[in-house]
Amino acid sequence: MTEQLKTETYTQPIPMKNSDNAAYWDAADQHMLTLQKCTDCGKYAQPPGPACCHCGSQNVTWEEQGTDIVGEIYSYVISYRPFLPGYTMEDMPLVIAVVKLEKQNITIIGNVLHCKPDDVAIGKMVKMIWVDMNEERAIPQWELV
Repeated sequence: MTEQLKTETYTQPIPMKNSDNAAYWDAADQHMLTLQKCTDCGKYAQPPGPACCHCGSQNVTWEEQGTDIVGEIYSYVISYRPFLPGYTMEDMPLVIAVVKLEKQNITIIGNVLHCKPDDVAIGKMVKMIWVDMNEERAIPQWELV
């Protein structure tokens, strides 16, 4: 499911693409999850960087994970006031979650959408959905399973 938001109404910050994360955002813009993986230690890294965050190797590659991504809420916070420019009181409350992907053994941060804050709990399963921020950028978010 893709959120349909008009470009002119999207006011939140849009993540910047750089040389370390371009492959991640290029895939996200196509509603696909691609993760950086170290070819030396075999571990995934998120967020991506110039070298492996586990062993320091610069031998990193990118692996496509597909579109059917599920995870478990590892931790979360409920924000009742906007802390960043572009967010308004109409966006609140906002459920910000750290989601653990079992297969890749990493965590990804995103918002849990389409639910009441009381419905969210550690251990609940979520699936990744995509929000089109503008014509060029999509961002992964979460929805309760």
